[in-house]
Amino acid sequence: MKLNNPLIPSLLAVAILAGCQGDKSAQSGANVDKSQGAVAEESVAVDAVAETKRLTEWLDERYEEQLQFSPIQLSYLGRKEQYDQIDDMSEAAEARQLAWLEKSVAELKKNFDYEKLSGEGKTSYDIWVYQFEQSKAAEPFKRHGYIFEQMGGAQSQLPNFLLNFHKVETAEDMQAYITRIGGISRAISQLHERAELASNEGIRPPRFAYEGAIEQSSKLIAGAPFSDGDDAPLWAGAKGKITDLLEAGSIDQKQADKLTADARKALESEFLPAYANLITWLEKDVEKASAEPQGASSLPNGMAYYNQRLANTTTTSLTADEIHNIGLKEVARIRGEMETIKERVGYENSLQDFFKFIREDGQFYYPNSDKGRQGYLDDSTAFLDNISKKLPEYFGLLPKAELVVKRVESFREQDGGAQHYYPGTPDGSRPGIYYAHLSDMSAYSTTDMETVAYHEGNPGHHMQISIAQELEGIPQFRTQAHFTVYAEGWALYSEKLAMEMGAFEDPYNLFGHLTAEMWRAIRLVVDTGMHAKGWSEEQAVEYFLENSAIPETAVRSEVRRYLAWPGQATAYKIGMLKIQELRQQAEEQLGDKFDIRSFHDTVLGGGALPVPVLESRVASWVESVKQS
Repeated sequence: MKLNNPLIPSLLAVAILAGCQGDKSAQSGANVDKSQGAVAEESVAVDAVAETKRLTEWLDERYEEQLQFSPIQLSYLGRKEQYDQIDDMSEAAEARQLAWLEKSVAELKKNFDYEKLSGEGKTSYDIWVYQFEQSKAAEPFKRHGYIFEQMGGAQSQLPNFLLNFHKVETAEDMQAYITRIGGISRAISQLHERAELASNEGIRPPRFAYEGAIEQSSKLIAGAPFSDGDDAPLWAGAKGKITDLLEAGSIDQKQADKLTADARKALESEFLPAYANLITWLEKDVEKASAEPQGASSLPNGMAYYNQRLANTTTTSLTADEIHNIGLKEVARIRGEMETIKERVGYENSLQDFFKFIREDGQFYYPNSDKGRQGYLDDSTAFLDNISKKLPEYFGLLPKAELVVKRVESFREQDGGAQHYYPGTPDGSRPGIYYAHLSDMSAYSTTDMETVAYHEGNPGHHMQISIAQELEGIPQFRTQAHFTVYAEGWALYSEKLAMEMGAFEDPYNLFGHLTAEMWRAIRLVVDTGMHAKGWSEEQAVEYFLENSAIPETAVRSEVRRYLAWPGQATAYKIGMLKIQELRQQAEEQLGDKFDIRSFHDTVLGGGALPVPVLESRVASWVESVKQS
């Protein structure tokens, strides 16, 4: 669906030319002028189509080159090139990739005339340049990001990739899995080296991040074949995949025995030493970490780093002070709406008491048992099934990929950890996955789960990312582009949209929806508070508990997430507010011509976009509707 009409500028130009013709022109002359104008218009349109097609082909070639830097990304896309390889994680490799990207931008600017491109062509051009500019701006801070931490550290993400995203259908695929065990081991050693370089510069994550990385790494090398006990995760994964091949008749017993022996050897001779060395260093270096967690501004050149993270995650020029103040205003507004719900359910005490009631009353929690965990998964699936029936009323573009709800794997599961989403493959061979941490059921109130399901599933992340991956007629890199402010802003906007779609019939679940929105508003305050204003971890926790009903276990996990990922949490609310602002502007300008399905298709139909490009895209759609 083409939403940026390349003819709009030329049509305006023709209208201006026609208006400038004198009354003395004969009718036949006017007809000639109109005919000439139509020819000129058609010529411009043809040029735009041709130039944009040439750009798309060029960008697709560059994207293929870029993908070759990352065997992991190829596998995420469901492709099997370099299937036995793991990315080069060294600083030198990162520098090579940035140099390649810089060269590609120079070629882009030299070989294409921006003004000759269609609207979609200009969007593609802008995003490619923008991504390079963001990478270039981040380069001076290449050692500031925490490599090993409790949330999404490399120590857990690399094994998780192999377990869940390396598909084994043949003996060759299994051999590639085994070779990749060695690749992960090499990558961990490279990242270990980079973490040491950062530490030597005084850049260390908080102590709890070390502790989380140590715990997760230790779980990965606990049990068979490394020691007595249950099978370690990668050993269990390898044995399971080999058994599946054997049962499917894809291999015989002799092949199965050899693959099993090879997997054991790779784990014992490569994986174990890499992780043992990492754990030894982490246990030593943790003693140098501050006992009291400190924000990014405490790092060398830390404030500049934090400002860069804000610019990167929000794709705006908002300062830490501006974001902090937006958060304070949003917190005050949402508290007012919460008061209304409290009164609606007949609760007579203070809002703070109501928070405590929601946080502590057993009726709002599943049992901390396997039955309770299955209940959470089943009920989340039911919410998603119900909302999916209403999607065609609000969207023309709909995802083709399936969505499943799963519990997080035991080796990376955390009490109170944030629920999250992993995309499926563009061809639909692997579904999108909404992952839930369920090790401690007291960390998740039933009042929150409905809104979380919409955020992670439909119409949130699963819908947005699946539609982006399934788009046709645009360069491939745009189907995989990621901008946190867009992706998370859309997911948070989707929670509010679900209410329009008839969700949250239970007032307590509606309160949970407000709790989730409050959660993201609080993030603006505490993220900037800790990283720019000197707030302590306890100050952030106290502010959270004063203004929300979120269980304390989840609050503490969240605050530590923000400390590990500076700036990331600010993108959600900033993105949501921007999409709401664009919708309001469109409604005001179009009146009866405003169509919610077309608006949503405009926002989703170009893939993930930075804020300035999204603003331009919606403005072009509004103008096209006005002229229709």
